[in-house]
Amino acid sequence: MPTALTSVPSLLTTLAEFALVIFAIVVHEVAHGFVAYKCGDPTAKMSGRLTLNPLAHIDLFGTVLLPFMLVLMGGPSFGYAKPVPYNPNYLKDRRRDEILVALAGPASNILQAFLGALLLRLLNALAVAFGAALNPLVMYYVSSLVIFYIQINVSLAVFNMLPIPPLDGSKLLLYFLGEKNRQKFYAIEPYCMIAVVGLMFFAPGFFSSIIGGISNVILSLLARII
Repeated sequence: MPTALTSVPSLLTTLAEFALVIFAIVVHEVAHGFVAYKCGDPTAKMSGRLTLNPLAHIDLFGTVLLPFMLVLMGGPSFGYAKPVPYNPNYLKDRRRDEILVALAGPASNILQAFLGALLLRLLNALAVAFGAALNPLVMYYVSSLVIFYIQINVSLAVFNMLPIPPLDGSKLLLYFLGEKNRQKFYAIEPYCMIAVVGLMFFAPGFFSSIIGGISNVILSLLARII
């Protein structure tokens, strides 16, 4: 069966994976804005960012060029969108709500992975029940894309939970730091993302080993639940 997939144009596969990466990233950002809105901050809503329209969130490099190049290179599929703006001064309980806003993005990716796993189970059930009536190539192709969607969402959740500024995990770390250490953290934030992107291109094995190991644990748990 794997040889059958080769008859599907590789460009179509790449574009489909690229679209799934963008969708996962957009949902991640919308989740941040939605939770902030529910916690009292209208900034994202007023900025028109509580929408799944990717045009409202696209960052030319982070959302388009970076994930597309990584997919073409066969490396880890990551990317980022324009951060959804929010003003913590509007939050009802700032200390608590900042954590909720930070967790919303990775949580949305885990939810997407869970829903993808449910869809994969449904596809498998359909294949068993109506196997003779279904096109095996189409079923294999769709199932492969769903598996990719599950994997990319788990990887995005793990990646964003790394305690590296400006990733979501750093917001959790800030929660436990004193004001002096927070200022030091803010000072290095602009340079950390450059270093992370550089490692993706020049040392992809570094991220694959860390993120892949944690992701495999989560994927195993999903498989048991589903």
